[in-house]
Amino acid sequence: MTQSPQTAVITAHGQPSAPAPAEADLASLAAEVAAFLPGWDIRSATLATPERLEEVTANGAVIYPFFMSEGYFTAKVLPARLKGVSCRIAAPFGLDAALPPLAAQAVQQAALAQGWNTDGLHLLLAAHGSARGPKAAEAAEDFAARLRPLLPGCTVTPGYVEQDPRIETAAAQLPGRALCLPFFAQAGDHVKEDIPAALDAARFGGAVLPVTGALPGVPRLIAAAIRTAALDREP
Repeated sequence: MTQSPQTAVITAHGQPSAPAPAEADLASLAAEVAAFLPGWDIRSATLATPERLEEVTANGAVIYPFFMSEGYFTAKVLPARLKGVSCRIAAPFGLDAALPPLAAQAVQQAALAQGWNTDGLHLLLAAHGSARGPKAAEAAEDFAARLRPLLPGCTVTPGYVEQDPRIETAAAQLPGRALCLPFFAQAGDHVKEDIPAALDAARFGGAVLPVTGALPGVPRLIAAAIRTAALDREP
């Protein structure tokens, strides 16, 4: 008798104004993650697509929040939408201890492509932040603190879309030898519009890395996190 595959659902906020592109991007990520989890059924759903999460979630599934921090969506929205379903919710993507080393490697490679080393380099961590609570900024600050020892000689400066210090303010203080890492899971409007506008206003002269959720190695990282969550016997 063939055993039913284990199920995991990768979920992200998505783009409420235009759900389809983010939904397609998340499905592509799920396919990449599935390559590292043979025997698993890896599904995806953004919260922005009505009823999508409920439709693809099965009892016993691992729910992987493709979010940068804990907060309203992971603490309130996900449990409410999954009420009555027996599942395990993994830790959010942005809090994974394996993410800072992965990001540090990407920063080093981006610096090398510019002909720079990390000594004297400035990294702007462009994050969401929130005017409604501290969790988003705390996650970004913790990530920055974990990055610093991995990038000797590099100054890591957070800047935010929705709270101070704003990205424009943080970027305006940086020299030309700088990189910007968007601390976001998906490339939505903040990444495509707000961050570029802030960098232009600050006359930022450095290079911009891909969004954190699209860095090389992320699918393997997510697969490892899903496997770990599945082994956790705690309810």
